[in-house]
Amino acid sequence: MSLAAPSLSACPACVAAPSAEDIASRAAEQKDAGIVLSLPTAHCAVCISDVERTLSAVPGVRSARVNLTLKRVSVAAEPRVTPGMLIERLDGIGYPAHELDPGLLSVTETDKRSRDLLMRLGVAGFAMMNIMLLSIAVWSGAEATTRDMFHWISALIALPTIAFSGQPFFASAWTSLKARRLGMDVPISLALILASAISLFETIEGGHHAYFDAAVSLCFFLLAGRYLDYRSRAVARSAAEELAALEVPRAVRIEEDEEKTVTIAELAVGDLVRVRPGARMPVDGVVTEGASEIDRSLLTGETLPVYAGQGSVVSAGEVNLTGPLTVRVTAAGKDSSLHRMADLVAVAENARTKYTSLADRMARLYSPSVHILAFSSFAVWMYLTGDLRLAVNIAAAVLIITCPCALGLAVPAVVTAASGKLFRKGFLIKDGTALERLAEVDTVVFDKTGTLTMGEPEPLGLMRHAPADLELIAALAGASAHPLSRALAMKLAAEGVRPARLQDLREVPGSGVEGTWNGAKVRLGRAEWLGAAPGARTATWFARGAAAPVELPFADSPRPGADVAVRGLLSAGKRVILLSGDAEAPVAALAGTLGIPEWSAGVRPEDKAARVAALTGEGHRVLMVGDGLNDTAALAGAHVSISPATALDAARTASDIVLLGQDLAPLSDALRIAVAARRRIKENFALSLAYNVVAVPVALIGLATPLLAALAMSTSSITVSLNALRLK
Repeated sequence: MSLAAPSLSACPACVAAPSAEDIASRAAEQKDAGIVLSLPTAHCAVCISDVERTLSAVPGVRSARVNLTLKRVSVAAEPRVTPGMLIERLDGIGYPAHELDPGLLSVTETDKRSRDLLMRLGVAGFAMMNIMLLSIAVWSGAEATTRDMFHWISALIALPTIAFSGQPFFASAWTSLKARRLGMDVPISLALILASAISLFETIEGGHHAYFDAAVSLCFFLLAGRYLDYRSRAVARSAAEELAALEVPRAVRIEEDEEKTVTIAELAVGDLVRVRPGARMPVDGVVTEGASEIDRSLLTGETLPVYAGQGSVVSAGEVNLTGPLTVRVTAAGKDSSLHRMADLVAVAENARTKYTSLADRMARLYSPSVHILAFSSFAVWMYLTGDLRLAVNIAAAVLIITCPCALGLAVPAVVTAASGKLFRKGFLIKDGTALERLAEVDTVVFDKTGTLTMGEPEPLGLMRHAPADLELIAALAGASAHPLSRALAMKLAAEGVRPARLQDLREVPGSGVEGTWNGAKVRLGRAEWLGAAPGARTATWFARGAAAPVELPFADSPRPGADVAVRGLLSAGKRVILLSGDAEAPVAALAGTLGIPEWSAGVRPEDKAARVAALTGEGHRVLMVGDGLNDTAALAGAHVSISPATALDAARTASDIVLLGQDLAPLSDALRIAVAARRRIKENFALSLAYNVVAVPVALIGLATPLLAALAMSTSSITVSLNALRLK
């Protein structure tokens, strides 16, 4: 019996070639042999070293590079190297792996965007410091030619800086205007352009005041806010794409008693495919030949493998454990159950993006107000004085002083401070609005296996059996890769039990393992195979000779801190629900142990998503906590979601927050911190509005000098940042 494993990724190596033709052929060969594997259990530098060293030692592998953030390894290899070979090697050193389809994985631009913003921020900061030095000389009383010279030097520094560093705002504003709406970046861009244009005009005319310092300072502080916003997010990818990438890209088709490896796109309904032990089902279908056990935990969360024989229905993504199967295709590719799940997740993701953050709601009111105020000040001063130059200057001053610098920092500063605090408690915030949504939660829905439990079967009362029986059990369990057998073998090895020497040891697909000891038959496997009545709990059975079969029960131990987390949520007045695809008995037992009042067993993935949608429809704000493919649609559809770092790529991607450690205890603290962060965000908005209430009248009556504008903006930005730091 064997379990499938997830795998990792590496990047191709460059090979010199004497001719262009050789280079082209080798490049094509490398491209064809690119393999990406997902490694959900990789978590540290030692994992990187183990995986890369093991894969690099495989004949035909050119290079192997692990990306620990994405938990993947990219492998460049010769065409003769198959994903199955690499998965087997990784499984041998304790790293289960799954093949991903490189063509369906999108490359994120988040890191590139973050580096770009940091570069523009650095340029703006350097320019701001130099222009401020020149401005101090002007404010100190420089006159005539000296003042004009300093203004010209400031212009030579400021104009290229604004053109370069202001690009993010200009591009966003242009996009907003093309869509006929006023985003937050429209008044920012107008202020930067007007301040620069008027300052240049004043410099040409020999005017007393120029706004270069204010324009560059504004650009710097807003870029700081934008950069903080990006730094508060993890890599943003589509969970639907991750699910699609988990589809097996190739299958073994049986053609006139011959086997041929083909792409999934080449399969048609009615084709026969061969699925070997340890492989994932490439299609939906019906078993026509063979017997085995199927691991459905990735799709349904069901911990106990199920028997599959002639006539059994199987689905894409399930894992064939023990014996080869011949499957007649009923659906493949886009029509498979796994792809339909990906479509369900995509719909849920699109629905969640409709959430409007506090900053967006403020911007909808703020942006039009700023434009109306600036235009009104221009009209009034033009009417009162008839001086176009004065009216334009005052309008520009209003735009600069009301420009949402503090408003732009209000959310990122708080999110960054709160994210740091949560990170120290073991939570990684992936989405900028996750904290706001987490603060609104009133209902928490948990998955069971791998979320409230560790997802690893643990033998119960094993050492009560006779030492001779334990030695036989160790020998039988060591000959199987079935998850229960592996758990038995590991437990007995840890207890120092040495396996007995058996003869005729063999695995019976779909049933168990048997051998001969001192002339007597010994067996380990399914209750029905050994002639026992299966019980309600997870178990395997052992029989020696004619003796009655003995039950070897298992339990999935609760995750550390699960009881503390549930108690904390219930005491905070949250509604707690357990939804699991597992059988009723283990779900009921866990719910009783942790004190969860509402629970449901045997829940399919689409049912979980439907339950979350129903709760949302009733007006609840749902936090979904899960780790498997069967949770992905529910994670994407919930108001906010959390998954453990050990979860599969698709589940981690669908979630807003990742639990980095094993301890669930800080979960209630996370909700409390989110509420505090939302309160700080509202306080920051109040501070920025209070600043405008004071500063706008000064600008409207024409007293907003460059010095006052720069000091006001800096003071408001620093105040907002300091208020955010109170979270720490």
